[in-house]
Amino acid sequence: MKDIPFDMWEPVIGLEIHAQLNTKSKLFSKAANRFGDEPNVNINEVCTAQPGALPLLNKAAVEKAVRFGLAIGGTISQHSVFERKSYFYPDLPKNFQITQYKQPIILGGEIIADVGGESMQFSINRAHLEDDAGMLKHFTSFAGVDFNRAGVPLLEIVSEPCIFSTDAAVAYATTIKAILEYVNASDCNMEEGSLRIDANISLRPKGDKTLRTKTEIKNMNSFSFMKMALESEIKRQISLYTSHPHEDWKTVIEPGTYRWDAEKKTIILMRKKESAEDYRYFPEPDLPPIILSNDYIAKIQKNLPELPHQRFSRYVSSLQLSEYNASVLINEKKLSDYFEEALKTTPHATALCNWITVEFGGRIKELGKDFFSLKIPPQHIASLVNMIHDNTITGKIAKNVADDMVKNPMKDPKKIVQENPDYQPLDDKNMIETFVDMVLEENPQSILDFRNGKDKAFAFLVGQVMKKTRGKASPQIVNDLLRKKIVG
Repeated sequence: MKDIPFDMWEPVIGLEIHAQLNTKSKLFSKAANRFGDEPNVNINEVCTAQPGALPLLNKAAVEKAVRFGLAIGGTISQHSVFERKSYFYPDLPKNFQITQYKQPIILGGEIIADVGGESMQFSINRAHLEDDAGMLKHFTSFAGVDFNRAGVPLLEIVSEPCIFSTDAAVAYATTIKAILEYVNASDCNMEEGSLRIDANISLRPKGDKTLRTKTEIKNMNSFSFMKMALESEIKRQISLYTSHPHEDWKTVIEPGTYRWDAEKKTIILMRKKESAEDYRYFPEPDLPPIILSNDYIAKIQKNLPELPHQRFSRYVSSLQLSEYNASVLINEKKLSDYFEEALKTTPHATALCNWITVEFGGRIKELGKDFFSLKIPPQHIASLVNMIHDNTITGKIAKNVADDMVKNPMKDPKKIVQENPDYQPLDDKNMIETFVDMVLEENPQSILDFRNGKDKAFAFLVGQVMKKTRGKASPQIVNDLLRKKIVG
């Protein structure tokens, strides 16, 4: 792979993101929209395409689609229609999918995503409603069909071919996921299949604006898998082009639909690419058009929550968080909401962010657990931050208290400090002065360095005092004593 001239080629990527909408019932029936139940219990005559069964549109699904469309600045179609998309597959009992083809509910839109520290804009072509298929489940000696997912409402979000790197693809998809969560359209649980991604990808020489033959990679439910799959396909297409330099590019890449094999870390051909004609689209005769009034759209617009990019701007401008920290928080709504709750009881936003994402996040990750599985109240982390800032405890002690909080998630850190004598800070000035004198006597060179303008030398001396006091000395007293004795 070292000989592949990556720098001479540009990938052109378009993503189709399928988000299951978190409605109580399915798109065209009253059957429950719920994950994890026993197979084939959330079904009725519509889901299983019984003769004479007629679909009835779920209003909540329409509202959630409109909410997303407004959040991305798209145009909400006041008149949209459903069509039948015909294909045969064992988990699709109707032998057609009800979708929107010619007149989707959302047209256009843009999102802003952070790519390597730079804000980039991405254009969305359309988003449309459709019903999901069931699931094939393979066992040792047989396969079964679970129709619980059949008819679950999907919002398919189709980007323009405006993504030119795998990092940008991940950033775009991550931002779409965040927006869906913020407007409460989907839970976006990728492990459960609530968010699945199809990627269309082609290659062209850098500087060329021609769109070449594309391939499609289907049903990826992980951003890391998507990135690996795209990188694998980029290598494959470059290799084909460079090994057939004299052939017409139109014949080098054969259009096809692939899947990503996570174990083999390669894409596998599923079928040759279909065209729109293969699906035999025609108007759905059992469903009327969706007609939306201006008042209906305006009411949803008025009630939109704070969106990820708005929250990002507030974190950076008002709370003075770094762009990186702001991105870490806003890209996971649950984490951002946790931060917001903790922020109600502490004014120290930067320190709070660090303790949530780095200190506690790291400790919990080492245990192999999810951050929210321990259920540490956000007010408790805020309380720990406050104790550090009002010098009730030192940063060193705080790290030990955090260890205890992970072991006892519901225990108030104030109580943890009160019950442990080792966590009581040392604020006896005379005792601290003894340690300061010891450190100054042992480090004459550092004293000279500080007097010559080297601030790191002072930090070193502070560290030595804290080390001798096992991190219990009041940092303020240590600083004051050192400066008095060195500077006078």
